[in-house]
Amino acid sequence: MAKTNPKTVARRKRIKRIRKAISGTPEKPRLRVFKSSKHIYAQIIDDVAGHTLVSMSTQDKSLSSVTEDGKISKAHKVGELLAEKGKAQGITKVVFDRGGYIYHGRIKALSEGAREGGLDF
Repeated sequence: MAKTNPKTVARRKRIKRIRKAISGTPEKPRLRVFKSSKHIYAQIIDDVAGHTLVSMSTQDKSLSSVTEDGKISKAHKVGELLAEKGKAQGITKVVFDRGGYIYHGRIKALSEGAREGGLDF
């Protein structure tokens, strides 16, 4: 997809607008979501240090054994596993960055899975 596609340009504007307001700190890192047509990716990021603390996606080997069908159910499972990894590193509170996407469908499922897994946002 070209960078001049109107949908891509509009999403980039939304990302900039969202990132003005939120930032990840060591105490409360940022939970960033990206979705492609087939997969969903999530990272917990400390913006002060510029490091990714935890990451998870539908392509992860720990999720390959799960035989759930449907992208929404897989996104929910990614959220739960991301929360488990985060809790193992002592992360309990995060700021949610939906990545310019509408809070609906896979994005909503991932955030609900993370909440059920123990993350607070």
